Amino acid sequence: MKLVRGAWKLLVGVKDALVLLFMLLFFGLIYAALSVRPNIAAVGSGALVLQLKGSIVEQPENVGATSLFGGRAAPRQFRLRDLVRAIDVAATDDRIKAVVLDLDGFTGGGRVALTDVGEALDRVRAAKKPVLAFATGYQDSGYMLAAHASQIWLDPMGLALFTGPGGSQLYYKGLIDKLGVNAHVYRVGKYKSFVEPYIRADQSPEAKAENEALINILWQGWQANVQRARPKARIAAYASDPVTATASGDLAQSALTAGIVDRLGDRASFTRAVAAIVGPGKDKLDFARVELPAWIAAHPAKSGDGRIAVVTVAGNIVDGQASAGTAGGDTIAKLIKKAIATGKYKAFVLRVDSPGGSAMAGERIRAALEQARAQGIPIVASMGNVAASGGYWVTTVADRVFAEPMTITGSIGVFGIIPTFEGVLPKVGLTTDGVASTPLSGQPDVLGGTSAAFDTIIQRSIESTYGRFIALVSGARKLSPARVNEIAQGRVWDGGTARQINLVDAFGGIDDAIAEAARRAKLDPAADHAVWLEKPPTFTETLAAAYNDSGDNDDDSKANDLLSVMARQRIDALTGAIADAQALAMGASVQTRCLECSVTASPTRQTRLIDLIMTWITK
Repeated sequence: MKLVRGAWKLLVGVKDALVLLFMLLFFGLIYAALSVRPNIAAVGSGALVLQLKGSIVEQPENVGATSLFGGRAAPRQFRLRDLVRAIDVAATDDRIKAVVLDLDGFTGGGRVALTDVGEALDRVRAAKKPVLAFATGYQDSGYMLAAHASQIWLDPMGLALFTGPGGSQLYYKGLIDKLGVNAHVYRVGKYKSFVEPYIRADQSPEAKAENEALINILWQGWQANVQRARPKARIAAYASDPVTATASGDLAQSALTAGIVDRLGDRASFTRAVAAIVGPGKDKLDFARVELPAWIAAHPAKSGDGRIAVVTVAGNIVDGQASAGTAGGDTIAKLIKKAIATGKYKAFVLRVDSPGGSAMAGERIRAALEQARAQGIPIVASMGNVAASGGYWVTTVADRVFAEPMTITGSIGVFGIIPTFEGVLPKVGLTTDGVASTPLSGQPDVLGGTSAAFDTIIQRSIESTYGRFIALVSGARKLSPARVNEIAQGRVWDGGTARQINLVDAFGGIDDAIAEAARRAKLDPAADHAVWLEKPPTFTETLAAAYNDSGDNDDDSKANDLLSVMARQRIDALTGAIADAQALAMGASVQTRCLECSVTASPTRQTRLIDLIMTWITK
């Protein structure tokens, strides 16, 4: 009995310890959540520090609850509109003496997002406030921001490398053939290259020509942007012949000689230079600083009378429900219908940053907005980095469509892929047999192979969906179906060309779209009306996000030098390719997605490669 009583006391002690630990963790998280929502007076003064250790996106993905319990820190994602607002407020607030760009660990953003942030930094400089950038290395995305700084610092052991858009992608045809898998591909559009990795070992001539044209336009746009910001920098020569540009062997000095950067110095030297401008911090070795999360929290977005609803379609468009960062068709449609039912909103703005996805989910979103339009409520679309395939489908409901020159859009085409394993089973001694009552019994038979009747019907379904796509675009853009079919075929267009061929109406960002919606609703375009409709995060997700933003959960084991970041980006590209394969194998059969759009899309949080492989195997 003593042994039992002792064991019981031990169990009770463990239970009490766990309860105490949970309570400490709970209240600690509450404190963390509250600490990132300070009042304006609490944020202090000095330099606003934009420590962009992560990526800039249209809509951040929710942080997983595992980060609360010792899990790996989620890569940070900075909401574009929050970042731009924070910079704009800093330009006019006397407490902010300078803006500091800390770009170590920056993993990028879409071209439109980077352009918007760069323009906001220009407004800070126009307000006679210095913008100082520091990094141990600069690549394309980071330099597109740093170019707008009044002074660019580079660590003496660092380097600047500009790779330009492009690179290799995985093609699965050889592996599929070796395994004996049969990829049944149904598509419309000769440029719809999303399916090519499953049916070819390389790019088709059409896809290669399209990709070359697209990346050339993007590269020219990047060069034009940074050259305008730094006219004396020898960008073209440095990027086109990096071997000659770095012939001295001292890569940091080469960047300085070419005018790519202004100063060489380590972080301590940079800190002293900033302190000389804004004053020392509480720690005499630091400068007076205002952290970005606190500054954003102290300056929330204004909604005014809240009579314009902004609906965000960000990330892949998927069937059913989805959390932030992924466009769940049912989730977004429900938000729209609920907003219509209130009778409060006088206009809708559709903000799109998506390469597409499920055709059915895209139609759910479009149909929900069509209900608003049927009630005479104006709808204006605003394209971000990407609004292609399904991302373009949803914009066909709009009365007017805005895009940016660097927006990627079009990709009007439809495809479907169904893998079958009739060639795999015999290799392990398995066979299939059975009886059928109709030509479609047991179809799609992923074990024994699809029937000719099934293939014919699915192809007809793809063609029907493509016909509907053409009809929607024809009606929305006032173009003949023949003309739409000519510029469709799955081809991807940059925003400038899209405007010329009448796929979009005008150049402009989200603010232009909101102002246009206000004019159409007979509201004052200069007043604050916009309210963003988004599915609110759960309590746990809110705590996890606060914990992640507090910096207490930073994964400091990752190296943030340029080469390490670039290597991780290529690994993420591999992970993304496998995730795409998984989505095609397990997701909607009929899809409107854009493969080429990955060159300009916002970065997303990638699941670990091993997690994807294990998920794929076990499903």
